[in-house]
Amino acid sequence: MVDVSVADGKLVLTVQGADKLWALKSSLEIPLAHVAGIRADASIARRWWHGIKIGGTSIPGVITAGTFYQEGKRVFWDVHDPDNTIVIELHDERYNEVVVEVADTQVAIDLVQGMLPRN
Repeated sequence: MVDVSVADGKLVLTVQGADKLWALKSSLEIPLAHVAGIRADASIARRWWHGIKIGGTSIPGVITAGTFYQEGKRVFWDVHDPDNTIVIELHDERYNEVVVEVADTQVAIDLVQGMLPRN
């Protein structure tokens, strides 16, 4: 699971517990200006194919965590429970997408959308 917060104009994603080991990463900091969108999407996490694993863990139906190449994109994953999955679309970042499990999808979405720069 990942804790979502915003500090100093950055989206801060903090990987919780043993997932740090499985994902090979403890946190991500992304400028809010690089966030293109955020949505809840349980269906993406329910798929059996999450891409080619670059580093991390993939046990179908149990956990997907780490860095994967999927459909020409570099994607960071940390998901156990598909029902609590959000997808964060990025630009000008190392990752094209971040797919993570959060405690409450709507709270995470509202927090991030409320802090995104208005165009």
